[in-house]
Amino acid sequence: MTYDPFAHAEKLGIEIVYRRLTTANGLWVPDLRTIFLQPRMRAVHERSVLGHELGHVCLGHRTSTPRNERQADRFAAARLVDRDRLVDVQRASSDPNVWANEVGVTLDLLETWFTIERNAA
Repeated sequence: MTYDPFAHAEKLGIEIVYRRLTTANGLWVPDLRTIFLQPRMRAVHERSVLGHELGHVCLGHRTSTPRNERQADRFAAARLVDRDRLVDVQRASSDPNVWANEVGVTLDLLETWFTIERNAA
């Protein structure tokens, strides 16, 4: 089953609010149990940002540190990238940008996924 970060947020009781943000595309505010997302992002970008912010939620992060950001990226990549879909897409194209778009994540999150896979091998 494909991971749906919107359904996951709903299940956790996390409110998603679209609001103009000045320094980020997404922001987890634990005291409000709210994730703020930049409005009008492309669907792939929005899905990736929400997955990342849910990483902060599920990992119990209350602050933004480089370590927490890496952990949230790994959380998102591990859930958002469907390995079987990626294998199919790789057969059809040699372009990593196409792969990322087709599996519904940013290129950065796809690269994070590949790093996780390499480290697990």
